Amino acid sequence: TAWYWKPSSGGASAIEFDASGNVIQAYSILENTSRNCAGGATPWNTWLSCEEFDRGLVWECDPYGRNAGIAWPELGAFAHEAVTVDTNNNVLYLTEDKNDGGFYRFVPDRIEARGVPDLSSGLLQIAVVDSSTSAIDWMPLPDPAALTQPTRYQVNSSTAFSGGEGVVFHEGVVSFATKGDNRIWAYDTAANRIAVAYDASAHADPVLTGVDNITLSQAGELVVGEDGGNMQLVAITQSGKLVPLVQLVGHDASEMTGPAFSPDGKRLYFSSQRGTTGVASDGVTFEVRGPFHV
Repeated sequence: TAWYWKPSSGGASAIEFDASGNVIQAYSILENTSRNCAGGATPWNTWLSCEEFDRGLVWECDPYGRNAGIAWPELGAFAHEAVTVDTNNNVLYLTEDKNDGGFYRFVPDRIEARGVPDLSSGLLQIAVVDSSTSAIDWMPLPDPAALTQPTRYQVNSSTAFSGGEGVVFHEGVVSFATKGDNRIWAYDTAANRIAVAYDASAHADPVLTGVDNITLSQAGELVVGEDGGNMQLVAITQSGKLVPLVQLVGHDASEMTGPAFSPDGKRLYFSSQRGTTGVASDGVTFEVRGPFHV
C-alpha cells in the first residue's frame, strides 16, 4: 500500500562553531535515512532526527559525529515532524505532519542509570482530547510499528491535528504548531489540559501565518518560523505579543527552518530550506546577531 512506501535517502549534518561564532567544520551525523525533518535536541546532548514519511522512524544522533545514528522503533513508524523531551517527567512528545495527524507521547519503561529515558522500550500513546474539558486521554497504540495500519488510525477516538510541526517543552508546557490551521497549541502537562495559544484566524491581519518550526529564546519565549506567510521568524512573548525578528526577501518559494539560538543566546541561526530558487539544493543557513527583543 502507499503508506508503506519508503522514499529516497537522506540524512543529517552538523555545523560546529567556536564561542565567537566562527565556523570550525561541518560533517555528517546520520546517513542513509529518508526525508529527515525538524527533529529535536535532547537534554542529554544528542539529536533526534525525524523521518517524515508514512513509516518514518526517529533516529538518535551524536552531534559530534563520533557514533552512528540509532533508530528507535518504539517511538512509532509514521510521518514524524518533531520531538521534544519533558524534562520533568522523562516523557517524549511527538508531532505528525499529516492533515489528520496525531499528537503522541512516549512513556519509557525505565530510566537509565545516567538519568535519561531508555528509548528502546516503552509505551507510545496518542492524544484523545475531550472537547468539553480540553483534557487529554492518552491512549496506547496497539501497533507502533504500523505493520497493518497507520498509527493515526489505530485509535478510533484519537484527535486529528492539522499538520503537526515544531514542538518544544518549557516549564511544564508542551507547545507545538499545526500549519493546516495556523495554530500554536499549549499542553499543560501537570493539569493535563490543552489549549490554543495562538490562532491566526482570530486576527484580521495576522503577523504570523504558515506556522512551522519552533524554538525557545533564553527567556522561554517561542520563536516560530513561517512556511510561506511573510517568510519571517516571529517571537511570541510571554504576554502574547508577536514580534517579528527577521524577514527574508526573495525567498517566496522556500520556508524558514531550523531556528536555534547559540548557548549564550546572542546568535540566532535559521535556514531558508530552498533559498531564492525554490530548489532544495540551494538552501541557505543564516546567522543573526543580537541583542534580541528579549
